[in-house]
Amino acid sequence: MTRVLSASWRYYRDASLIIKMSLGFVLGLIVALTFGDDASVLAPAGELLLRLLQMIVVPIIMVTLIDAVSTTRSGSVARIASKAFVYYIITTVGAVAISLAIALPVAPGSGLDLPNADTEAPEAPSFVEQLLGIVPENAFAALAEGKILALIFVALIIGLTMAKMSRSEDEDIADLGTTLRKIVLAAKELTFRILGAILQYAPIGVFALVANKIGSQGGEALLALGKLTIVVYAALAVQILVVYIPLLLIYRVRILRFFRTSRDAMLTAFTTQSSSGTIPVTLNCARKAGVRQDVAGFVVPVGATLNMDGAVVRLGASVVLAANIVGREMSVPELIGIVLTATLVSIGTAGVPGAGLIGLTILLTQAGLPIDIVALVAGVDVILGMGATMLNVTSDLAGTHIIDKSEAKTRKRLAVHRRAESVPREDDREDVASLRDSRVET
Repeated sequence: MTRVLSASWRYYRDASLIIKMSLGFVLGLIVALTFGDDASVLAPAGELLLRLLQMIVVPIIMVTLIDAVSTTRSGSVARIASKAFVYYIITTVGAVAISLAIALPVAPGSGLDLPNADTEAPEAPSFVEQLLGIVPENAFAALAEGKILALIFVALIIGLTMAKMSRSEDEDIADLGTTLRKIVLAAKELTFRILGAILQYAPIGVFALVANKIGSQGGEALLALGKLTIVVYAALAVQILVVYIPLLLIYRVRILRFFRTSRDAMLTAFTTQSSSGTIPVTLNCARKAGVRQDVAGFVVPVGATLNMDGAVVRLGASVVLAANIVGREMSVPELIGIVLTATLVSIGTAGVPGAGLIGLTILLTQAGLPIDIVALVAGVDVILGMGATMLNVTSDLAGTHIIDKSEAKTRKRLAVHRRAESVPREDDREDVASLRDSRVET
């Protein structure tokens, strides 16, 4: 018997999270439709998952952002990084804005109620108060209270300071910076191991949440999920048509050729639902398109970690779903706050397994909405995640092409400027030669 249980556990542990989450959702749906309100007996198991997700939110934000910021580099990589960061901000803001613009008139959660939940939302602070709240009066209090924007601000400050220490000319300071970096990496490994354990329980929690929530809502909940799925996929399509294609045209990237050389990565991302796992395919697509390898080698891995346009599309639509359920009208300052928070949250939870659930928990908490909404979207998050991951990879490749075109102009301008001042230096010749080789490959 022990051997059977051990083998069963290993099989469950090693199974794909996507499959387990989908199975949990389907089984929960079956139980909900079969037993209705009686499925509420499973509520404690679902509540446990929500508590575990809330518990891990703060450590994830801190370690992932500190790690990402503390590894910044200088020189040409810094130039590429700055361009990539601007691109990420533009496309991410565009993605969440498009998501909200489509979701608000559709109102996917209207007509639904949350049983046994306080639907009276707290009074939202003003936009100025939200901006001031980004800088905490007490960093430890922000940690204890889970103030998301304040946590992100503190993590950015710590990461930037660590990066500065690591590059200090004073060897003692540099050693201290390296030591802090090792501590952060150790904390990140610890946090991810804890998260891994939580995600092993997640399918069970999803089963309980879906059975309880949908069991008490019936067909109306399924209709809301269907409307949410339509909203998300419509927003994904609009993001490509309205944001990526115009940017590619501005930098004179041929659209048909872009999609032809990118389709392998897009399909791989859709089927695997993993931006990080698609990196080798994405890099190969960039190479076949003639993108400089130093550009692709930086932008693609960083984009797989930080560029989460698809994630914020899901987050924006899910927040509107939550607001509809509790009957809350979102003001303009609140919508601006959601855009800002979703943009930062997409960075803070990027690369994290189950980031959709984590990000949604963070955003609902920040918006003052009940996190019980996670129950309604946890299972269908798998369906939404496939399209969202494809959008993430599409955005990574679009950014790689755009930054490559921009870098080609920058390097050419710098080479010409140096030649005008003096005899061409060796790095000038390399820039010119690399440009020539790039044109030949293209």
